Amino acid sequence: MKRILLALLFSAIGYLAYSQPSQDFGQGWAGEFNHSTRQLVALAEATPADKFSWRPGPGVRSTSEVYMHISVGNYWLLGQAGAKLPAGAPKMAQDTETTVTAKAEVIKWLKSSTAAVSAAYAKADRQNQVKFFGHDGPAGNVYLRILVHNHEHMGQLIGYARMSGVVPPWSAK
Repeated sequence: MKRILLALLFSAIGYLAYSQPSQDFGQGWAGEFNHSTRQLVALAEATPADKFSWRPGPGVRSTSEVYMHISVGNYWLLGQAGAKLPAGAPKMAQDTETTVTAKAEVIKWLKSSTAAVSAAYAKADRQNQVKFFGHDGPAGNVYLRILVHNHEHMGQLIGYARMSGVVPPWSAK
């Protein structure tokens, strides 16, 4: 009976340890952005290089194109928020989403763009008025768009991963 109780106790402890939410949850914009960044990078790193060209159908972005869309979007949206891009930020061409396809290079862009967003957010005047898609509003609204955009495409990439046989690392336990 003691063994059964101990086994149940350790199972419960293991379940609770695994099921605890990220410490970033409920910690505002920066916490949520950090959480989504860790998941995006973890998923990209867990995806085999040959799956970066996978696409669910003709005319739909490939895995690498979605990651690059996020990265290019991060830089573009930072500009819309009035942030100065960091020195050494990758130069974007009109076709960057489709020409940067190698796993290592895609992950480099993803990491650099999310680091740039984090750094800019930390020192941004989010009440500064900017024009965004024809509307005047606070720069903070653009940062919210960055967070939503990254989460939107993370959901897409989770679907891509599962359809191509990749299990997201945080759900593989």
